[in-house]
Amino acid sequence: MLILRVISVFIFSLSFASTSTTEKYEYGAPKLDIDNLENGYHGLVKENETIVEVTPAIRAVGEPVCGFRIVNKHHGEAPFDIVSKDNGYAELRARRVLNCEKRRNYKFDIAAVGCNGKQSTNATVHITVSDVNEYAPTFSEPSYVRQVDEGRIYREIVRVEATDRDCTPKFGDVCKYEILTSDQPFVIDMDGVIRNTEALDYERSHNHILSVVAYDCGMRQSLPVMVTIKVNRVCRLGWRGLPERVDYAPMTGKQELFPSASLELCDVPCTVRELRTRVDLATRHIGKGCDRDTYSVQSQRKLCGASPSATDLLPNPELGAEWTKPLISDEGHESDQMFEFDGSSTAVTVPKSVLDHNLASSFTIATWMRHGQHPAQDKHVKEHILCSADDHKMNRHHYALFVRNCRLILLLRRDFSEGDLNIFRPAEWRWKLPQVCDDQWHHYAVNVRFPDVELFVDGQIFHTEKKNPEVIDDWPLHPTKGINTTLTVGACWQGSENKMKHHLKGYLAGLSVLIGETEKPEVLSCLHQCKESLQVPAMELLQPGMELLTNSDLTEVTVEGDNRTNLETLVRKIGYANSREFPTPGRRNLKLITTVICDSGKMVKVPDSQTYVMVLRPQTPTINLNGTGNMARKYADFRLGVRVLPDIHIMGEQKLDKCSLTIYPNLNPDHESLAVPEEMVKRLGMAARVSKDGITITGSDMVYNYKQVLRQIVYTNRKPAYYLNRVFKLTCSELNGRFTSNEYVQTLTVIHPQLKEQVAHATINKHTVELHPASIISQDYIPTDHLNIASGGSHAVTIIVVVCVGFLLFMIVLGVIRIRAAHHRNTTEEAQESEMTWDDSALTITVNPMENAERRLQGETAEYSDSESDSDSSSDDDNMDGPCRLHDSSEDEEEQPARRKREYQNVSQLEWDHSTM
Repeated sequence: MLILRVISVFIFSLSFASTSTTEKYEYGAPKLDIDNLENGYHGLVKENETIVEVTPAIRAVGEPVCGFRIVNKHHGEAPFDIVSKDNGYAELRARRVLNCEKRRNYKFDIAAVGCNGKQSTNATVHITVSDVNEYAPTFSEPSYVRQVDEGRIYREIVRVEATDRDCTPKFGDVCKYEILTSDQPFVIDMDGVIRNTEALDYERSHNHILSVVAYDCGMRQSLPVMVTIKVNRVCRLGWRGLPERVDYAPMTGKQELFPSASLELCDVPCTVRELRTRVDLATRHIGKGCDRDTYSVQSQRKLCGASPSATDLLPNPELGAEWTKPLISDEGHESDQMFEFDGSSTAVTVPKSVLDHNLASSFTIATWMRHGQHPAQDKHVKEHILCSADDHKMNRHHYALFVRNCRLILLLRRDFSEGDLNIFRPAEWRWKLPQVCDDQWHHYAVNVRFPDVELFVDGQIFHTEKKNPEVIDDWPLHPTKGINTTLTVGACWQGSENKMKHHLKGYLAGLSVLIGETEKPEVLSCLHQCKESLQVPAMELLQPGMELLTNSDLTEVTVEGDNRTNLETLVRKIGYANSREFPTPGRRNLKLITTVICDSGKMVKVPDSQTYVMVLRPQTPTINLNGTGNMARKYADFRLGVRVLPDIHIMGEQKLDKCSLTIYPNLNPDHESLAVPEEMVKRLGMAARVSKDGITITGSDMVYNYKQVLRQIVYTNRKPAYYLNRVFKLTCSELNGRFTSNEYVQTLTVIHPQLKEQVAHATINKHTVELHPASIISQDYIPTDHLNIASGGSHAVTIIVVVCVGFLLFMIVLGVIRIRAAHHRNTTEEAQESEMTWDDSALTITVNPMENAERRLQGETAEYSDSESDSDSSSDDDNMDGPCRLHDSSEDEEEQPARRKREYQNVSQLEWDHSTM
């Protein structure tokens, strides 16, 4: 059986091969030009086209071809025609526009027909209809509506779905969804899932309406569908109706912070016995803890009525306060000038001229300090704020204010001359304060009326507790000879090691010492007072059972009681105010902290609510200085004193706190000085510092008072002849340099006296020598070894005069020699003539009489009244042809006879003293 089956298969194969061979290789029939008949042809036609792109191209070879035909339709329909072309090629076309969505593939066989009627072997054609993106996606629903609860974040709120009718994935699949509505807290992913990005608030919006579209993979967009999300109000414990931000414009007074606030208590699981709400205003990031006027320490002390005798040990690094220049500091324009101490190298020595190192029995040390805790630091390390110690050989600390182990310590070692050497006396006070290491700005003031010591922290007196402060007694300092003290800030001087030790790591500002008296408590409170604060509601709004509490800085307001309605009313009336005309712009955070106390005593914490106040930037003011920029005065005026700014005008602001008048080059103390009206300055509470660089006037005061003081500044010069002019520059500022004026330049010109010129003329051998000397000034009038840089031009004039006089003398001597020689040759002729005559071949010398020059100069010295411009113009004339002008008479041939005639006429006037030659 097996053998018979094998034989049958073999015979069938032979017959099939014979048949195929017969069809394929029929003699005289054309052949299709295709490599593999089994693969056949593959065609591609677009939905909107009829031409089919066939690969490979349809072509018959061998015998001449008269046409092609479709011989077999595998799927019952083949809406195509085969059109013959040249050279045996053929083109396949669709009879109509095909639709991919109805039928995508076609399959049929074709054959070539020769002109002799014979037909080629059949080949299969596979046709694919190419899709065109003719349909846009459509949503399954006309609209979507969903409801959500407020205060929640959902992973899926609603899922939208769209489909596309195109036949291929490229155009028939939906690849993207998009929310067209902007500024909505929702997102949609590629699957059409919509979720919220933040908790929804019913108070803000009850409904959210979104417009959503879909895109197929060809990025064809659908029509939008509306998605409505309704927010359900949920009763939740906490405050509602708080603004996200409160804008505050300068100088607008009180502004309410929470005008629509309401407290929800729906979730409290008990009967409410008491409510407590605290409003906190965060200002510690502004300046030194809050917004204060940025006046200098001295100006602030004046505004608060403090003693003007206090000495500022950390002034701005400027004229007369150069010792603070090595310190790291900010500009102090938006807030106060602050100095940073790095704990290792930054410290300064206070000059002896600034403060007497010996403290009296009564004094006050006050400073602003910001100091944090340093966990890695040894708790016994000292960090000195102020220290007075031996300058060499020894390391005794006479007095100091320093920090150690988060304690503020005052060291006060009395001198041996102030008491019995054998009696213990209080020498060290140690206050344990949380403020010392909280890394925030605080104001500290130590009032000493020995042996009584008081500490004020942030303007409030520190109440003594048990062992706080801890007072340590010690012996008085033993007597020494030849050892002085060194006063330092930021560290302590070690005299035996000749270096600084015990450096402070923190920030200081406004360090001052008042000797001989102590500051009043109200002054210390004023120095700490903030210009910005919370404003409490009116007391008439307070109902029975309710209470209002505040801190000293008015940065915290607490409302407590059992009346919820009244608590809401009081919170709505809490406001913010900043009394500064030019407040520090920026953000101040606000926090509402609420606690509910139940009848059982249980406390329920209400979630904190936060918002902030944005203080807007004020308009920058202008300070304009003007006046007569140039004034000229005589010698006598400068010797008596000249007002530098007699008509200065200041416009733009109502107050100033500093004016600086500088002079360049610096004053020569030998004969120059500047003076201020000391009585007026003292009466107005200002301070004036005079140095060789100029004058600095400080102290907050009205512009009118500053103008009066500036107009009384007097410049005196006992030797005005040294100078052509003096230039002064004036600048004024407000709020510690935050607002600065223009630079006003004032020039004082010296009117130099003018001497009458004496002219000498000499003419020798047809050459005329003319001398135009500049003003001749006696040696005792302007010493040449004291000439100022400003009058450097007079050196050139002096050199010209000396050269001209020397040249004139040389020519005169030469002329005398020639005259004597001519005299001996013409003795006979001279005896016959009654007057002196000259030979025309010889030179003629004409000299103006100068025997009275010295007497005239002495008589005219007291009458100098003309400015130096005359002498300058004469010098210019002299310099036209050099200091001594030589004229060749041969150049004026036409005038030579007349000139000789005039010379002969003047011979009788010539007087020559041979002894003076």
